[in-house]
Amino acid sequence: MKKDLTCISDLAKKEIIAIVKRAFEFKAKSDCGIRHENLLNGKFVAMIFEKPSLRTKVAFELAAAYLGGIPIFLTSSQILASGGGEHGRESIPDIARNLERFVDLVLARVYSHDTIKILAKTLKKPVINALCDKHHPTQALADLMAITRHKKSLKNLKVAFIGDGNNVATSLMQICATVGINFAIASPKGYEIPIVEQTVGAEMAKKSGVSLHFLKSPKDAAKNADVIYTDTFISMGQENEKAKRLRDFKGYCVDSKLLKFAKPDAIFMHCLPAHRGEEVTNEVMDCQNSIVFDQAECRMHIAKSLLTFYL
Repeated sequence: MKKDLTCISDLAKKEIIAIVKRAFEFKAKSDCGIRHENLLNGKFVAMIFEKPSLRTKVAFELAAAYLGGIPIFLTSSQILASGGGEHGRESIPDIARNLERFVDLVLARVYSHDTIKILAKTLKKPVINALCDKHHPTQALADLMAITRHKKSLKNLKVAFIGDGNNVATSLMQICATVGINFAIASPKGYEIPIVEQTVGAEMAKKSGVSLHFLKSPKDAAKNADVIYTDTFISMGQENEKAKRLRDFKGYCVDSKLLKFAKPDAIFMHCLPAHRGEEVTNEVMDCQNSIVFDQAECRMHIAKSLLTFYL
């Protein structure tokens, strides 16, 4: 049976642990100078990108190349995946049916989760969601790897997310709930993680025996946290809302004062790109407990692990 990664709930706990463990094995080899392994044996990886990217594009393109695969990068301007029918060059199902004749796996970074669902439903080959409006599962896996790298044990850990209940927050909540990490998020009214996703997360947390807290106060969320995490307040496509969002998120910037509510050895995380002075201060971004660039590096190791897992 074909497997896809559309969101974190597609993975069982043991699969998440296995993917992260394999990523650490790839990191260890890379640290020793071993980057190239012919594990994909010439398999083709189509990369559909409707949205701009630095870390995701570089991570998966290098991962495929290092493992002996052949990445094929496709932008929306090349295939116009967004429109379809009379508004685009070709419909998403038709794009999928073409690609399955040519490639072995499709990676998609798109605006709408509906696009991911259509690709997964239509394609007989694996589909990996590299970001959409609702989920960012590959980021969450890299986040878990980064946390594991810097914390001795996941037991009794607390992750606090400060800011918009967006795709990154949703996937982070789901992976924490699945593997057994307590999770708290502080968001202004109207910017919470969607209720349907909160319900999914609550079911996962119940199975794992951990807590989820959906709060308004950043200080309450950060209290005794082992990890403080934030993301941009203005995601791609929301630029016209910038002034309103900055007003609504006033008081949610992660600064040194907020970090004092967390544990002394708490680490700071950000999926990047960071808008310094908006969701985080320079002082926090560059402090000794900031692991944002270790976190970014984990993207490539996770990319290698995912490609070998699904291929």
